[in-house]
Amino acid sequence: MNAVDPAPYGRGARASLAGRTVLQIIPRIDAGGAERTTIDVAAALVAAGARAPVASEGGRLTSELQAVGGLLIPFPAAAKNPLAMLLNARRLARLIIAERVDIVHARSRAPAWVALLACRIARTPLVTTYHGAYSGRSALKLRYNSVMARGEAVIANSHYTAALVARLYPWAHPRLRVIHRGTDFSKFAPETVDSARVAALRRGWDVAPDERIVLIAARLTGWKGHKALIEAARLMKARGVTGVRTIMAGDAQGRNAYVRELDALIDKAGLKGIVALVGHCGDMPAAFLAAAVVVVPSIEPEAFGRAAVEAQAMGAPVVVSDLGAVAETVLAPPQAPPEGRTGWRVPPGDPEALAGAIQAALNLGASAREAMARRARAHVVGQFSLDRMTRETLEVYEGVLRR
Repeated sequence: MNAVDPAPYGRGARASLAGRTVLQIIPRIDAGGAERTTIDVAAALVAAGARAPVASEGGRLTSELQAVGGLLIPFPAAAKNPLAMLLNARRLARLIIAERVDIVHARSRAPAWVALLACRIARTPLVTTYHGAYSGRSALKLRYNSVMARGEAVIANSHYTAALVARLYPWAHPRLRVIHRGTDFSKFAPETVDSARVAALRRGWDVAPDERIVLIAARLTGWKGHKALIEAARLMKARGVTGVRTIMAGDAQGRNAYVRELDALIDKAGLKGIVALVGHCGDMPAAFLAAAVVVVPSIEPEAFGRAAVEAQAMGAPVVVSDLGAVAETVLAPPQAPPEGRTGWRVPPGDPEALAGAIQAALNLGASAREAMARRARAHVVGQFSLDRMTRETLEVYEGVLRR
């Protein structure tokens, strides 16, 4: 699907955001794509002379929000109880009026319902962003998910997500715009990462100096494909591949049963000391620079694919599942010629194909790897920059204010 015509948002006299207030609402501001985007957009609003409050329960990114000039307004935005949501809608409406909010931007479904009701009470425009691919398997779930298509402007974070929204809620199509998730490439740049940071991560992960790292950076949940990667590691071991450590970095987020299941699979496959769960990683630029290969083996569609973009920016070869929006971020045959490749796409849930692609990436010669790294960085910097994302988001706000 091509991007929706930006005419409603980007043409004509620009409406200034200086002195305006744009309130974002999100359940929590912990690590994650939606959360990081909230901080990035808050920074852009402040730079434009606007106020950037965020209604949320808070989280580990609260200090970053404050550092860029945003304001956390404590709010029970994660509540899903219908009665609590109705009460929260009235509470949010009072907040919108008291703070003279010009636009509310909702980034998750439950708070979006609260925001929709509050905006109707306060007569304030609502903008929504699809950070997830909400498909829905029942009429009730489709109705619940539909709130994300009810904004006066609806942002999709990939063409894949936009196509899904247009198919499920065709009435939203005229208000739909694709704005890819943006990355700060000044932080994700190989030359900015000191070798000591990489060495510290390798020590913390107990990786020997002569071992190469195959990295998956994703929260520990079943659809991220950890099991397929464990089986791929087993296949590579059976083929005689040595000197490789598979590192699974990511929060368990309370999924202790899943962690135990992965540990049991690793033990059964004889991969102790070869595959390791290392928990949350706070230095992803160094992690991607440390990796010989970065893998995104999701078995369900990703709505965007931030890890693949950041890894390519750091020059790491990537292997991704060929589904969802991740495929939009990686150039590979047949869409690109072999010499234009920036990574590999493999069928989801196919450990054999996954192992083969990882081995191909590991077997790259130095000159081929360097050439791929240059292509990959040029590709993602041109398409998925933070400046582009924030500029286009502020254009959406300006368009809403002009109406």
